[in-house]
Amino acid sequence: MDSTAPMLKPHDRLAARLADDMDAVNTLIRTKMASEHAPRIPEVTAHLVGAGGKRLRPMLTLASAHLCGYTGPYHVHLAATVEFIHTATLLHDDVVDESEQRRGRPTANLLWDNTSSVLVGDYLFARSFQLMTECGSMEVMRILSNAAATIAEGEVLQLTAAQDLATDEAVYLQVVRGKTAALFSAAMEVGGVIADADATTVKALYDYGDALGVAFQIVDDLLDYQGQSEATGKNIGDDFRERKLTLPVIKAVAKASADERAFWVRTIEKGKQDAGDLDHALALLNKHGTLAETRVDAIAWAERAKVSLSPLPDHDIKDMLVDLADFVVDRIS
Repeated sequence: MDSTAPMLKPHDRLAARLADDMDAVNTLIRTKMASEHAPRIPEVTAHLVGAGGKRLRPMLTLASAHLCGYTGPYHVHLAATVEFIHTATLLHDDVVDESEQRRGRPTANLLWDNTSSVLVGDYLFARSFQLMTECGSMEVMRILSNAAATIAEGEVLQLTAAQDLATDEAVYLQVVRGKTAALFSAAMEVGGVIADADATTVKALYDYGDALGVAFQIVDDLLDYQGQSEATGKNIGDDFRERKLTLPVIKAVAKASADERAFWVRTIEKGKQDAGDLDHALALLNKHGTLAETRVDAIAWAERAKVSLSPLPDHDIKDMLVDLADFVVDRIS
């Protein structure tokens, strides 16, 4: 190997390792996106799918299947299923959040309309259920259908918790496990199930996905306050402007003086935001060290993900998954 060549990032190495399967997944996705009677469906879906993204969740399904020695065809179907569920939730999320940018591009609801985004999201959910039935496993269907329900439940919980200063870290974790980690853990778990892995292995895969998903969301929430728009694909401070109580703010509210709490009540609970409020929010987060504390939490969850893989035998994909957990939190180093 050329020592001067740039080192590939863990998800890129995983993508290269799984390249043939990912090509099959992408082909299947394009096929299932088609609609003879409603051309807007492939238009909207292609816009979001074509915006890039690492295809991390379907890669986790492929990786866990390979890790368990699976050689059949259905891991491709399940990986596509996972990606359809993920894409559907993004379409719905952008409508709920009234977002205008996703991965550095205008959102589908901005280019078309909210109705199109919701209905195309519904179509992708339906497609995902069609796909998951093709492997003929009731256990796989149970896992993925439960994940879809948990994701929706997490989003609804966030609606009520996101602007309530009584929301604590336990409720935040419940939201994160619902809206983000549920699909990570399901993506890993079904790869083991389809390979007929033993219960200990399947549990290890589930635990890895759960912890990785929590770390991933905490990092995402942290980057909203200290990332770069060019790298994150969204505007810095969007969560604050959208009045979302994420972990850095929850920690700051817990430490707030009476005047500081009044600021959070005005800006988050009541939604009365003025010029300079984002800068003041950032000052409070730095004053109480909650950005640094949130980073520590993210690293702890990444470590938990790595430890979860310890029962599994040595494998090059296992090594890549360990490196992936490190990479998730390296973004906030």
